[in-house]
Amino acid sequence: MKNPAAGGGRWVDVAPGRFPAWMEEFTRRHGDIGPVSRDPAAGVFTFTAADGAVAECHPPFPAVEAEVSDPAGAARDIAAHAVADRTVGVLLVRLGGYAVGVFAGSPPVLAGAKTGSRPVHGRSAAGGWSQHRFARRREKQASEALEAAASAAVAVLAQHARLDALVLGGDRRAVAGLRDDPRLMPYLDLAVDRFLTVPDPRLAVLRETPRAFQAIRIRLAEPAG
Repeated sequence: MKNPAAGGGRWVDVAPGRFPAWMEEFTRRHGDIGPVSRDPAAGVFTFTAADGAVAECHPPFPAVEAEVSDPAGAARDIAAHAVADRTVGVLLVRLGGYAVGVFAGSPPVLAGAKTGSRPVHGRSAAGGWSQHRFARRREKQASEALEAAASAAVAVLAQHARLDALVLGGDRRAVAGLRDDPRLMPYLDLAVDRFLTVPDPRLAVLRETPRAFQAIRIRLAEPAG
């Protein structure tokens, strides 16, 4: 199964513009949908069809207002919320590089960005004193790379008086290394749950992130057979 989800089913990412039509097709295949259930704390909407198929929808940004008694209307409201006019920061970090930018408006336009790279050597297979020396040098390089990423993030994000959300991505371990930086804490408080796993952070990769951070994630569970 492609993109299996914990707890069963599989993950599907749907662009906001396609989401109402995707729900129409879901209804055609599985039967009418009853009232939509909503988990306000998690920001999740669950569509359950007549044959028991479930589409658990995770909008990209919190605080979605949708009319849950009307499944088609709820789908339109979720799609509209995903593409609403907002200012979104994006911070992509791997040990070898970073890309940070701010997207504004609807559709999102890259309003400011900075990218960079720092060499971080791979792990050494040697043993003894040489290995310890190499490990210390690698740790220093990693620390300097994360410091450069944090400084760039602050420089770019601080240029905007208001951010509605921050999207993180790259490598989870590298991003975790930034979480104790006090300069970033006001921005990290705005981070959404979604994490973008991307290749080497570059400007071209950064420019493509709206497609991922605006998508509606769906955990699709279909009846057996």
